[in-house]
Amino acid sequence: MTAREPAGAGVVIEPAARPGLTLAAVAVVQFLVSLDLSVVNVGLPQIAAGLGFGAVGLTWVIHAYALTFGGLLLLGGKAADRYGRRRVLLLGLGLFGVASLAGGFAQEPGHLVAARAAQGVGANAAGGALGVLIGGLLTQYAGWRWVMLVNVPMAAFALALARRGVVAGPAPVHGGRPDVVGAVLATAGMTLLVFGVVRTDQYSWASPETLATLAVAVTLLVAFVHVERTTTREPLIRLGLFANRSVAGANAFTLLIGAAMAASFYFMSLYLQQVLGTGPALTGIMFLPMALGVVVGSLLAVKLGYRVAPRTLLVIGGLLTASGFAWFGLISPDGAFATDVLGPSIIASVGFGLCLGPVVSIATAGVAPSETGTASGLLNSSRQLGASLGLAALGTAAHQRTGQTVTPESLNDGYALGLSLSAALLVTAALIARTVLRRTRPPAPAEQTDDRDLLPARK
Repeated sequence: MTAREPAGAGVVIEPAARPGLTLAAVAVVQFLVSLDLSVVNVGLPQIAAGLGFGAVGLTWVIHAYALTFGGLLLLGGKAADRYGRRRVLLLGLGLFGVASLAGGFAQEPGHLVAARAAQGVGANAAGGALGVLIGGLLTQYAGWRWVMLVNVPMAAFALALARRGVVAGPAPVHGGRPDVVGAVLATAGMTLLVFGVVRTDQYSWASPETLATLAVAVTLLVAFVHVERTTTREPLIRLGLFANRSVAGANAFTLLIGAAMAASFYFMSLYLQQVLGTGPALTGIMFLPMALGVVVGSLLAVKLGYRVAPRTLLVIGGLLTASGFAWFGLISPDGAFATDVLGPSIIASVGFGLCLGPVVSIATAGVAPSETGTASGLLNSSRQLGASLGLAALGTAAHQRTGQTVTPESLNDGYALGLSLSAALLVTAALIARTVLRRTRPPAPAEQTDDRDLLPARK
């Protein structure tokens, strides 16, 4: 059949896919999303100075992206199933690029937060290691605006690759329409929950303002649950999935570890630049051991996975990461890279890497094949929402510890508290893995997916 030859009523077959272009498009899109998750962190002090962000308001540069990305992730998958993956991918990349351009020209805090929110929406369709390095270099030598503008040519490149390399695929399945109302309720509820927590730097937890905000947030989240149970549309998630202990435990674990890791990048970036006086470029370089440690931990998890149960790896990885963060909590105003940053970075990142693979395998264990994609998407949403909630709570606690008199010593106290609380979250995550998740055995030799599977089976 030739290119664009009709294939039935109203269905057009696109040109055959080019595997190389398809792989390149996927790689660039994944790199773009990973880059944006880390590139902004190093530029935060300059962003705050350039646009006049307050200490707590600065966290919304992270929140806006994480909340929309995590809150709308499942909706993006449902929309792709209904309207076509290629169409939604191109739309998302276009929105991501326009939002990045708008963020680069932001003139006040609200402009940048709105642009970050739009980026999060676009990433539903759309190099952590290189992200922090690129962010540091751009911030120091080109200005903080380029941590946003760098996404524009990359998004354009990814868009061009996707147009040529990603075919339309089979006709979309026109079943139930995606549950847009549920997605809006969940995202709005989580946003108000974060807003209520962040505002405790101005209003106490018992104040009418805080209680009213949190009450509305809870109401929206309860309404989301009701909509998911009663909607005639395609629900974002079947709530019965949470009856599976593996799904519930893995998502609770991911929520907590996402909170701790987001806080670590945030606090350590500010500690290096605002307390130790390190430049943005050198700060980016100092983050590289942490990124490489995650790779080492992930590879180690693959090796140990043949002999150690996934639950055990989560417990070990969570406690190891907690140990690194507890070490981070000992930072001082006259600290040094080798003792206050490098050592804990290696321990924490290797521990985090140990958790990545096992938590995915546990989150999809016992799930019907038709819901494996939903379970995986739910895990990604939990990581992003955990990052936002954790940063809201820990960032507020750090700000309250810092007090009104901002000095390197007071900032250090605040960041140290935030990192110590992150360690406590990770200990809690390890306890959840130990008590909630069922005991399982390592995969049998026949289940190992390495090169030996290609050999004839032994008699």
